[in-house]
Amino acid sequence: MYTVTINQRDREPGDRVPQLLRALGRVSPEVPFARTVGDEVQGVFSSPSVAIEAGLAAMRADACGGVRWNVGIGVGPLGEPLPEAIDDVTGLGLVYSRRAVERAQHIKDEAAIAVDGPDSALAAEAAAILRLLALTVARRTTAEWRVLELLTPGVRGQQKAVAEALGITAQAVSKAIARALWSEEHDARPAAARLMRLMLEPL
Repeated sequence: MYTVTINQRDREPGDRVPQLLRALGRVSPEVPFARTVGDEVQGVFSSPSVAIEAGLAAMRADACGGVRWNVGIGVGPLGEPLPEAIDDVTGLGLVYSRRAVERAQHIKDEAAIAVDGPDSALAAEAAAILRLLALTVARRTTAEWRVLELLTPGVRGQQKAVAEALGITAQAVSKAIARALWSEEHDARPAAARLMRLMLEPL
């Protein structure tokens, strides 16, 4: 399982957990995100790809309360059957997630995302990919997000419809996608997911 722990990096503006939870409402965890303690939330996923989606969503400050967040993804077993509430979850996956978010707190730039699990080498490789993706996500402009929010990964021929919806040219849409490295981000996500999946495979 994949446990995602997120806590607030910028605390001066006050508690922004409600905004973060709204932003995370687009993903579907097995155990829903909920506040655990202070400005921290946790959720549990069976899919590494969806856990990554949640982690990268927290990198977007404008949609998450205007502040930055630390993200830790723990890869490891949890007690079965999974409970409905995060407060009742037990297992090593929680320990790994806690260690990962503590590591993320020491990252200096806005890509504060880390991974931990039973194989430290695989965790480090997955985290390296996710940090590059997180930097890409965190540095996008509001104008770029207006375009990207209307796109579906892997679907061809969307640019004209997006341009019409926003009242801009197809060329402007194409430039926004290129500047945002949107295709490259989605092409790279499976590599991190595969590394995280390998951590759960028996030796």
